[in-house]
Amino acid sequence: MADQRVQALLDFLKASPTAFHAVFEAERTLAAAGFEHLTEGERWALQPGGRYCVSRNGSALIAFVMPGKAIRGFQLIASHTDSPTFKIKENAEVSVRGHYVQLDTEGYGGGIYASWFDRPLSVAGRVLARTAEGLRTRLLCLDRDCCVIPNVAIHMNREVNKGYAYQAQIDLPPLWGTGEAAGSFRRMIAEAAGVEEKDIAASDLYLYNRTPGTVWGVEDAFVSAGRLDDLECVFTSVAALAEAAEASAQTGHVSVCALFDNEEVGSTSRQGARSTLLRDVLLRIREAAGLDEQDWQAALSTSLMLSADNAHAVHPNHPEYADPVNCVWMNEGVVIKHNANQKYTTDALSAAAFREVCRQAGVQTQDFFNRSDMPGGSTLGNLSSAQLSVPAVDIGLAQLAMHSAWETAGARDVDSMIRAMRAFYAADIHIGDGLLTVTGGQA
Repeated sequence: MADQRVQALLDFLKASPTAFHAVFEAERTLAAAGFEHLTEGERWALQPGGRYCVSRNGSALIAFVMPGKAIRGFQLIASHTDSPTFKIKENAEVSVRGHYVQLDTEGYGGGIYASWFDRPLSVAGRVLARTAEGLRTRLLCLDRDCCVIPNVAIHMNREVNKGYAYQAQIDLPPLWGTGEAAGSFRRMIAEAAGVEEKDIAASDLYLYNRTPGTVWGVEDAFVSAGRLDDLECVFTSVAALAEAAEASAQTGHVSVCALFDNEEVGSTSRQGARSTLLRDVLLRIREAAGLDEQDWQAALSTSLMLSADNAHAVHPNHPEYADPVNCVWMNEGVVIKHNANQKYTTDALSAAAFREVCRQAGVQTQDFFNRSDMPGGSTLGNLSSAQLSVPAVDIGLAQLAMHSAWETAGARDVDSMIRAMRAFYAADIHIGDGLLTVTGGQA
């Protein structure tokens, strides 16, 4: 089963070059598990035990399972669909003295730029195209090696191995073709989208690392691929909700899987964790379930969110970058992330609840703190808390080279995370006044 899960993860990563594709693949998985697609622009008729999902912008998704009894709370898992990359500007082609064609790009998120050089890249995203019915979204993926960001030879940049400050407009545009390729980019995009070039009204297009993910190492211990941060948590949370749906419907809580976009650039979009997306969906669930204001506040007070975003494993070449005690390792269990300044939302209450879920499910956990003199970044939990005040715990899987075009994680951890998340959805967690109970977490 563990090997099958890793292969399924690799298949998901290959099919998800952008956030739009990741949401499309998640919806396919959920549809196969009996989830009904809703739209924000229509009224919802939610039924006890029903399974539903709704997307926003095509790059964010909320899926949920209604309980078969009165709602006592919400058990939520949040992750994000975007990864650091390069966005292709609207007028993409740049001529280099009439002999080469480059693509005009700008960085998206905080990527490790050096990792993008000298590797085959491709283009994926969406276009809005004119049709007889109006402007329609078309997903596209060129799915071929079509551009490279070439390094400057060491003979011309002899300081490159001593560190180099990249100039984004000069060093990072990819080479697309020879001078004869002028005008080909928009034509290829139209062909891939199945529309006429003249009908494209606008686009959101990105570079992606097309190299297929792989399992490697002695005893196949590691998995490497692009976009593990955070599509590994997207994949595991969707798989867990699909597998736990039946058991979840027997509980007194609504099981929710939230996939947000734009985490890598601050989550400030209408589809990001800072938006009202999650609250909007939960309020519609509240109305369908007939909860009054006091019922709603009581349900929130006993709810729990898992903010799922990967964590920094101890680096084999630089173990000094890790905390001396609270450090984490690949293939040694699900990570619980802590930060005194609330970059992570974990506290004793939320950590205890999640640890108890994992203990009952037989899943190993480990604790992560940054080195005290090396502050880390924030993620989803503390941002979404501004819109929805529920206890939260930050979790993830240990990985190396976060924000590289090619990241590495533990192959055995994929199964551990799915089992932990599945148990979380199946459990009844009650947070009372000084008392915490966890029962039934054996999906």
